[in-house]
Amino acid sequence: MQNWTTECDVIVVGSGGGALTGAYTAAAQGLKTVILEKTARFGGTSAYSGAAIWLAGTSVQERAGIGDSLEKARTYLRALLGDDELERQEAFVDTAPAVVELLERDPNMEFEWRPFPDYYKLPGRMDSGRAINPIDLPYNDIGELRHLIRPEPGIDRAGGAQPEETLIGGRALIGRLLLALEGTGHAVLHNNTSARSLIVDGERIVGVQATDSNGDPIRIKAKYGVLLAAGGIEGSSEMRTANKTPGRAQWSMGPQGANTGDLVNAAVDIGAATDLLDEAWWCPGVEMPDGRGAFMVGLRGGIVVDAQGERYLNESLPYDQFGRAMIARDKATPAIPSYLVFDSREGEGVLPAISVPEATAADHLSAGTWVKADTIDALATAIGVPAANLSATVARFNDFAKRGTDEDFTRGEDLYDLFFCPPSDSDDAPNPALHTISQGPFYAARIVLSDLGTKGGLRTDADARVLRADGSSIEGLYAAGNTAASLSGRHYPGPGVPLGTAMVFSYRAIEHMMK
Repeated sequence: MQNWTTECDVIVVGSGGGALTGAYTAAAQGLKTVILEKTARFGGTSAYSGAAIWLAGTSVQERAGIGDSLEKARTYLRALLGDDELERQEAFVDTAPAVVELLERDPNMEFEWRPFPDYYKLPGRMDSGRAINPIDLPYNDIGELRHLIRPEPGIDRAGGAQPEETLIGGRALIGRLLLALEGTGHAVLHNNTSARSLIVDGERIVGVQATDSNGDPIRIKAKYGVLLAAGGIEGSSEMRTANKTPGRAQWSMGPQGANTGDLVNAAVDIGAATDLLDEAWWCPGVEMPDGRGAFMVGLRGGIVVDAQGERYLNESLPYDQFGRAMIARDKATPAIPSYLVFDSREGEGVLPAISVPEATAADHLSAGTWVKADTIDALATAIGVPAANLSATVARFNDFAKRGTDEDFTRGEDLYDLFFCPPSDSDDAPNPALHTISQGPFYAARIVLSDLGTKGGLRTDADARVLRADGSSIEGLYAAGNTAASLSGRHYPGPGVPLGTAMVFSYRAIEHMMK
């Protein structure tokens, strides 16, 4: 006999897009669903995201008339991933339309297609992109739930609350899912509640032991199963070190105090197998004045150099490929951190890229995360790289920019390279992705290896069942999102694959519980 604090049908641990999709899948069928969120606010890393969701061949793409299909998506994933995780590849693609159909039955859930190209030039690629996005959510439409949504990273890191403005991106997704859950009447939300361990009866997981918002222990029984969708290990320096995960916890885009691998460890304690714990959804990070990382994307100017003052990549690569290039280069020559060298073409102190969150040039210069100089040689001295090397690197790149061809790294040749670059109106810049570095003063911004979360975790099957090392499943236990080892392995196929896979496999987990 167990001494239960409360009982329910389904427990979902985590509150990102995947977790809440799983919770809604259960609650919409009338199942009493308990959602446990470790921190004070709901949304996890999903709330920080732009909320592109890679769910192919759905009614949303059909409405947009973009010519996407399940077959194209299958072709693309197979071309990139080969036969690895083939069963899960197929399940992911084939289930996407059902997930969107279920969600859009609820009046709170609205999606639209927005252009953002897939990341690899392979068969089945959608040049315009296939990701869908939640419609922006007016602030007043969310009601009192708005106080529980994690705000954008800069505000959240400073301890602020969601401002009184329209929710966009990941905040819109989380807000809409919370409204949909509330509408079912079958969901119970707990914040400041940490799941500590899994409760086993025989060989089946029957519940979760947690600590509630008062610090008291609670034991929750689940009739059908437990879904773990509580992020990865990115916030744990100890787990990153133990698993040789590149980068640092302080550089990750994961929310502070969350995603420390608690549930991965809890599952391992009862026999679960893991995989890919050295992997993440990589990205370059602008080092912030406080030493944390800020997601950098959409670079439209400047060059990135290593500790020798030399280029080593196409700076316009998709962010995961950019991060992988940093890791590879750092094995031969120090490249973490690297430096983004840029001029004042867009104005003094204007970073030629998107930084999430942002800081002012004055704050960066005061902290030393950026340096400024009137000449390239002086800039090299300020950041400690050989002046002759940096000057030669800039001169070579400037020649490429004038001719419109990057002979070293083909920057500007792929459509993704040009996605964030406004068309050039100058004869001196025939390639919109290439602009000379010639208008002083000059800047160097320290670029670190960041991530959008780790992507290694518990091994799962096509129904998100957690597996043992021998391939058998642990009855009653499921995992999705970054708590599970990703089906995409060491690749990032396109915008929204982390959210898309999290949502699909959370949905499949609940559907399997109900069989």
